[in-house]
Amino acid sequence: MTEIQTVSVVGLGKLGAPMVACLADKGYRVIGVDVNPAAIEAINAGKAPVQEPGLGEMLARNHDRIRATTDYGDAIADSDVTFIIVPTPSDASGKFSIKYILSAIDHIGQALRSKEQFHLIVITSTVMPGATGGEIREALEAKSGKRCGEGFGLCYSPEFIALGSVIHDMLNPDFILVGESDPKSGEILATIYRNLVNNDPPVSHMNLVNAELAKISVNTFVTTKISYANMLGEICERLPGADVDVVTAAIGQDSRIGKKYLRGATGYGGPCFPRDNVAFGVLAQSVGANAAIAEATDVINRKQAARIVSHLLPRLKPDSKVGILGLAYKPDTNVIEESQGVALAQELLSKGFSVILYDPLALDNTRQILGSAPEYAASIQACVHQSDAIVITTPCQAFKTLEPTDFSPATPSQPKVVLDCWRVLNRDRFATICEYIALGVG
Repeated sequence: MTEIQTVSVVGLGKLGAPMVACLADKGYRVIGVDVNPAAIEAINAGKAPVQEPGLGEMLARNHDRIRATTDYGDAIADSDVTFIIVPTPSDASGKFSIKYILSAIDHIGQALRSKEQFHLIVITSTVMPGATGGEIREALEAKSGKRCGEGFGLCYSPEFIALGSVIHDMLNPDFILVGESDPKSGEILATIYRNLVNNDPPVSHMNLVNAELAKISVNTFVTTKISYANMLGEICERLPGADVDVVTAAIGQDSRIGKKYLRGATGYGGPCFPRDNVAFGVLAQSVGANAAIAEATDVINRKQAARIVSHLLPRLKPDSKVGILGLAYKPDTNVIEESQGVALAQELLSKGFSVILYDPLALDNTRQILGSAPEYAASIQACVHQSDAIVITTPCQAFKTLEPTDFSPATPSQPKVVLDCWRVLNRDRFATICEYIALGVG
């Protein structure tokens, strides 16, 4: 089998740009393709087009192996494998739309018409089961005039990553998922991944539809664990002496359960978990299967902001100002999609409370959504100082540096209320200076 030296990546966003950087860091020549001139310019300058820890440095040190273009023909002609990592937004029904994939396929298929060598196309974006081997394969065959498995190969191989740790997750996967149109295509892709990763994960080869189903099944199972832990946390809050961390630490030692994602706190958010769970339910219903677990997981998650508010309301006065620390959906990213902190801010604003916000990375994105309705603090300490009640909504490392003296009340008779959703502060130290509430603790 010919050794792959040059790959192309279509889509230079939150996942595509890190993939370009990681592949180049392992010695591949990489051609990035995007319709966004700003992303092209950034990549060609050796700069990160999106915010992600370590991305800028990795792009800069591999600048000589990377170039970006808007020309699909150039990218296909000069590469052996093409990864497609473009958005697949949810439509009104909850299914993933593949309109951007099909737009890319249109260009790729045309370029393949004039290429004699075998070329592998890898769909990395999340799609509904049946899409890769169905509409995507059909479009490729129609545009290229070639048969899948002969003139070109087709794989479905999504990444299992979290924003804020994309590079680490790409280089250290738990396993590699290879959905393949044919064994040759699957082995080409598996070889690339073996060269890419730093660890030695198992490689699961399967047909396209099984790989598509496996992708959303992983995320749906994880969201089920999160909602279960949050349900357990709510129960603990109502039982004197109960502590969700003690309970989850114990049951997480059972190998049938495991500790990952089993921590009662806020609901899950971000660009993947909420919509993948909904799409799984839609898929089940479309084939006449029961989706009760996926539906219950989603229902529990949507109640988490109201659950937090229920702890605050008895402790707030009409003129209370509430500070929210944490607006991104998780630490180390500026993404606020389905963020619990933003949802909490909206809930409090709708009830007429004054709100002041702080996040190390996500203030600008939050301002675009909430405008001037809340205030925006310049620092963690400023947010705490100006608030009567403070809610910590993410386990951001910076929030763990807070000291009890930061919460000194204006008057001793009116201590600040602190609702610590992730229990990042030492409750014994802070209970002496403020009304400290640990979510998930009775």
